[in-house]
Amino acid sequence: MNQNIPIQFSNGISVAIKREDLIHPIVSGNKFRKLKYNLLEAINQKKDTIVTFGGAFSNHIAAVAYAGQQNGLKTIGVIRGEELKDQNDLNPTLKFAKSCGMQFEFVSREVYRLKNEESFLKHLIDSFGDFYLIPEGGTNSLAVKGCEEILTSQDASFDFICCAVGTGGTISGIVNSAKPNQKILGFPALKGDFLQDEIRIFVKNNNWELITKYHFGGYGKVSEDLISFINTFYTTTKIPLDPIYTGKMLYGVLDLIESNYFPAQSKILVIHTGGLQGIKGMNETLSRKNLPILNVNV
Repeated sequence: MNQNIPIQFSNGISVAIKREDLIHPIVSGNKFRKLKYNLLEAINQKKDTIVTFGGAFSNHIAAVAYAGQQNGLKTIGVIRGEELKDQNDLNPTLKFAKSCGMQFEFVSREVYRLKNEESFLKHLIDSFGDFYLIPEGGTNSLAVKGCEEILTSQDASFDFICCAVGTGGTISGIVNSAKPNQKILGFPALKGDFLQDEIRIFVKNNNWELITKYHFGGYGKVSEDLISFINTFYTTTKIPLDPIYTGKMLYGVLDLIESNYFPAQSKILVIHTGGLQGIKGMNETLSRKNLPILNVNV
């Protein structure tokens, strides 16, 4: 569903949000798209266990845990942060994943960086037996295939399509299915230029660009300015944004409009990729730091 933002922009620019967050109450947005064909493949291969990776607040971890439970699959999450296994009280994301039956393997950040190494994969096989592996963030060719279904014929009239970028799978699918005349803008939630190479693995078209100045310090980093923006946006539109991905992306889009980045009369489509499950955990973190919290209903 495309939903117009009730804000007036100069030069005849219009913005609509594609509410991918409304696809499913739990596995929403790009996680639904990324898991769709991976789950079918796991079942087709007759695998009864899924192993995947993520941080303590990962939308992907929560989505895999729930989707696995719904499909009768055992799920194992390799979680970045060995210190977390000693915490008696898990954060909301991990509590939810655990309630869905996910088993955790907590590893140090140093070990986590080896997650794509053959030796680490062998360790996982020795520990958990035969399984279906889904990468961190869910990005692989089947995930990109699912994300190619985000755009429909109804979206052909837009000049620009904007989305948040984590591991690159979502924007890759959008690039592959966009019309040649459409420009795809990705807003990374992480620092660094490595995502360019990751995306090029899955796309052939060149009608895309990464806007790298709206990460607010890097993955998981927020500011009082960003929190204020998300709260004001919700008050104005009743559309909830998460502070890790969509909040930063929308902040960037509106800032670019104010900076005259877009030509007059541009029609902009913004993809809401979900991620709202992380708000509760973020608010707990913000409260501990005596910072303003997100006042959105999800």
